[in-house]
Amino acid sequence: MKKVVLIVGTLAIVLVVALYFIGSNLGGIVKRAIELAGPKITQTSVAVDHVTLSPSSGSGGIQGFVVGNPPGYSTPFAIRLGEAKLEVDPASVLSDKVHVKSVAVTDPQVTLEGGLGDNNLKKILANIDSFTAGEKSAPSESGSKKKIQIDDFLLKGTKVDVKLTQLGGQTLSVTLPDIHLTNLGSGGDGLTPGELSKKVVGAIIDEVIPAVTAQVGKLGDLGKDLGKGALDNAKGALDKAAGDLLKRK
Repeated sequence: MKKVVLIVGTLAIVLVVALYFIGSNLGGIVKRAIELAGPKITQTSVAVDHVTLSPSSGSGGIQGFVVGNPPGYSTPFAIRLGEAKLEVDPASVLSDKVHVKSVAVTDPQVTLEGGLGDNNLKKILANIDSFTAGEKSAPSESGSKKKIQIDDFLLKGTKVDVKLTQLGGQTLSVTLPDIHLTNLGSGGDGLTPGELSKKVVGAIIDEVIPAVTAQVGKLGDLGKDLGKGALDNAKGALDKAAGDLLKRK
């Protein structure tokens, strides 16, 4: 009987130590998961400097999250987050559905490079679409068993550097309105990483074209640099893109 108690006690201690070790390294687990899954989803480089996540409260942050550009684009990154604050249900991190209560990203930076019909963000979105299709057809191969629920996702003060061919080499900087998404994956099993990425990147793209269109209309100096005809062409192309966007919604 004493041996049984001793064995049970030893196993309990080992279990507690193991759970503490996993809990104290939740940030490292999340960081590795992002850096492993990110490049598969976007088909670009994805890097994270540091992830902190409290095993008791589930609060934490992600620092230095950077999504690179697809081949053929010269700008150093497509999306860069200085810091994102998040709150996670810590008990869900190792389950099949990770429950994220909130994500708040302040002053993220986005680069839009290329043409209106073919640019780096649309290429990344197409890559995500391809990955998501693979998740649905062969979930075990795509590694998408784990799903995600995010109750509240906020992108605040998103700054976009715009380098469109329609602008004749000129670079614009625009600030997007707040992007606020709620109840992502709240129903059923949650969203796969690909589905979640598609919703977030798609929401950014949906805001970029109207913001650029409004900015071009205000820039008299840009009109001088481009010439009236080129500026009118740029406005026309942007208006068409905005119209196509409204039809898609």
